[in-house]
Amino acid sequence: MRSRVSHKLAASLIIGGLMVAACSDDKTSSSTTTAAPTGGTDAATTTAAAADPLAALYEECKANGAKVNLIALPDEWANYKGILQTFRDKYPGVENPVANPDASSKDEMNAVETLSGQADMPDNVDVSPAIAQEMVDKGLFVPYVLSSDAEIPAGLKDAANNWTAAYYGIMAIATNTTIVKNAPKTFADLTKPEYKGLVALNGDPREAGAAFAAVMAASLANGGSADDILPGIQFFADLKKSGNLGGTDVTKETVLSGETPIAIDWSYNVPGLKSQLEAAGLTVEVNFPSDGIYGGFYGQGVIKDSPHQACSKLWQEHIFSNEGALGYLEGGAVPARIDALVKAGIVTSDMKSNLPPDELLTQVSFLTPAQIAAAKTVLADNWGPMVADA
Repeated sequence: MRSRVSHKLAASLIIGGLMVAACSDDKTSSSTTTAAPTGGTDAATTTAAAADPLAALYEECKANGAKVNLIALPDEWANYKGILQTFRDKYPGVENPVANPDASSKDEMNAVETLSGQADMPDNVDVSPAIAQEMVDKGLFVPYVLSSDAEIPAGLKDAANNWTAAYYGIMAIATNTTIVKNAPKTFADLTKPEYKGLVALNGDPREAGAAFAAVMAASLANGGSADDILPGIQFFADLKKSGNLGGTDVTKETVLSGETPIAIDWSYNVPGLKSQLEAAGLTVEVNFPSDGIYGGFYGQGVIKDSPHQACSKLWQEHIFSNEGALGYLEGGAVPARIDALVKAGIVTSDMKSNLPPDELLTQVSFLTPAQIAAAKTVLADNWGPMVADA
């Protein structure tokens, strides 16, 4: 799981808006790009690059160090292990090391700032909308328009193209049923005495997106709204007072060991976790709490003045390509270009098996940037005295 203090403050937008189709001819889709061959640039390569902008970008990347510094991409998070591999397969010779896989979105921004000018400075990030906006305000991004931009709904990208969101999801409750036989299905279930000490958030909601989303979802489940996160804070305050809320952040290791047998996390963290539990001889049940539907995305962007600009853009193109999109889908995340993929006949029903049910996705509750900022302020003022330090 992306325990990176689970990295990301979630924000959201209407699924209907997310699903606005903007399909171009499949020949112009980013997935149709054929990478230029490795090795020196010759006349044939130059001709191919001229005809294919991404092939040209690949050549530029190879001349730009053939490396993209990434950060905070755990293998299990939205199937980044698979997406990283398809990048290596598609663009041979380009390294894509991932620093600090379990970092939070805030950690990512801090790394961009503290490592500025250094060879290991992040070239690209994967951050919550709240942190993405902070980075925009600080001028940390280089605007970049993707080749697939026309197929990405307006709500999933910065108006000035500083960042674009490749995927989104909703909250899930994953239960190690080898330990907990009766898995909770809703936020209301989590209050039952039988779950004393067993429930865990994936990080601190003041820094971690999955935890923030869980608090917002709990608020929606308990009379709150997009403008009122306080009922969610009260929910977890009560959960801690009853003894149900454990004190350990969710990681793959804590779930496998049984320290956090009931984890509230993003839907796209579940497939990877489930397969690892089953490989270890354990069982897991996943439920999407219908009493608190909240969805959020994460934005990716090219970092200003990073050492590998061309390779950062190439990585950005890859995660929005068909290969990248199908990788997210395999990991249980909804790719930003899903409408275009469905219309092109690329996505089958089987491929959607890891996604939450359509009837829940269509009920997603959304936050505007202003609502996120307001919720963050309420969390900063109340999470400590009501939950963390209580």
